[in-house]
Amino acid sequence: MTTFKKTEKIQKLDSKKKRTASSRQWLLRQLNDPYVARARKDGYRSRAAYKLIEINDKYKFIKKGCRILDLGAAPGGWCQVAKAIVGQNGLVIGVDLQDIIPITGVTLLKGDFNDETVRHMIMDTFADEKADVILSDMAASACGMTDVDHIRLMLLLESVYHFSFHLLRPGGSFIAKVLRGGTEKDLLAQLKQSFAKVTHFKPPSSRQESSELYVIAQGFRPEKGVNHSITSTITSDIL
Repeated sequence: MTTFKKTEKIQKLDSKKKRTASSRQWLLRQLNDPYVARARKDGYRSRAAYKLIEINDKYKFIKKGCRILDLGAAPGGWCQVAKAIVGQNGLVIGVDLQDIIPITGVTLLKGDFNDETVRHMIMDTFADEKADVILSDMAASACGMTDVDHIRLMLLLESVYHFSFHLLRPGGSFIAKVLRGGTEKDLLAQLKQSFAKVTHFKPPSSRQESSELYVIAQGFRPEKGVNHSITSTITSDIL
């Protein structure tokens, strides 16, 4: 289990440099975040790596030899953690709109997950195999309106859920970031129909002020789902 003590020495910013209030707040938080410091020391690309470590410590869905799809993979912290666990015989595929610096043993695809071409690229990379785990740390474009941002993320995750019927093996797991706010109820209802166990978890490394939670769905039952098209995309004007 990964745990950290609070940083004892508070770092301060150079007062001579001009910064906006928001950028100063972000920099101070980064400077004094023990997970940020530990990520640099451990060679992880982001503090988010510890979220996956903590989630997997509790639910143990990633194991040696597993086949993993990581959506919203940039900058690659989750891919690093997953690859270290699955080992040489496992498969890790990361997908993101942004470029990701190569990671040894990890296949990286650039593009929009909701693009039909990208989905077929994912399927082709898995070949005739199924994924054991689908991870999603994706975030929809934020507009600053909490309710709208929640809806955007839920629509995105519903799209991943439908795609899982084409890629995830029976008994597999789906782990995704959600936001508190009530808009996740429809997605949870769908997940509970298609997975044996569905629960929420907020890892210790997730900042307490953040509204993010992770939904952990295990024991995939594809026979429970109907009419899940690989080409279905998000078309709502709200995006």
